[in-house]
Amino acid sequence: QVQLVESGGGLVQSGGSLRLSCAASGTSFRIFRMGWYRQAPGKQRLLVATMTSGGSINYADSVNGRFTISRDNAKNTVFLQMNSLKPEDTAVYYCNALNGEGLYWGQGTQVTVSS
Repeated sequence: QVQLVESGGGLVQSGGSLRLSCAASGTSFRIFRMGWYRQAPGKQRLLVATMTSGGSINYADSVNGRFTISRDNAKNTVFLQMNSLKPEDTAVYYCNALNGEGLYWGQGTQVTVSS
């Protein structure tokens, strides 16, 4: 069973930056893909960015060019550098990880961008 621990959320002004981290533990299976999703109040959870262990990256159109995902495969950790933040980026951000045992989610971290 994979445990995911996220950190780095908080309150920031519009145009500011935040960096989220997510560390995975509790598995001997290789993690194929790690990523970030977000859920705003009253809305569905949506993709932000994912990255495979081979380095393939996928971004949502709404964050492409502003957010950067990266991974430390040796430490099973994924990062999300968020720049030029907008109020519409306000949401709970969830980390997930996919391996041979299944798909796992973190508890979420709140990101609030004030205008």
